[in-house]
Amino acid sequence: MAGTSSLRLTSPAFSDGAAIPSRYACDGANVSPPLAWSGAPDATAAFALLVTDPDARGFVHWVATDIPLTARGLAEDASGSAPAGREGRNDFGRPGWGGPCPPSGTHRYVFELFALSSPLGLAGVPSAADARRAMAGRVLAEARLTGTYRR
Repeated sequence: MAGTSSLRLTSPAFSDGAAIPSRYACDGANVSPPLAWSGAPDATAAFALLVTDPDARGFVHWVATDIPLTARGLAEDASGSAPAGREGRNDFGRPGWGGPCPPSGTHRYVFELFALSSPLGLAGVPSAADARRAMAGRVLAEARLTGTYRR
């Protein structure tokens, strides 16, 4: 979908492939984890973030579009605030962050950050599918961060 880039996505709360602290899960405070990014292409106009669980058929935990170009990350518990841009509907049926809540076993949670050539401008409370459709042809770069969680 995008060419090579130096776009990087990290979290001070967990490293790539490591366990996500329970603070960010349904059996903890259920607040969105802190994220940081760098290396966006010069032509970037906005960012989008999707968080899914591939071990639960792509269950959507967060949709955030039109994150401002000036953002270099999101603070802990940014969901529901202006820095998180326009938040879409997660598969819990509400907008914003819905933390890990696997019924059994260890699940992976994939945080995908997209550097976009223009904001998406989606109306209402968009789904992840709405965001992916709108991103077609606008993705300049993408980065991934994967965390795991077991209850």
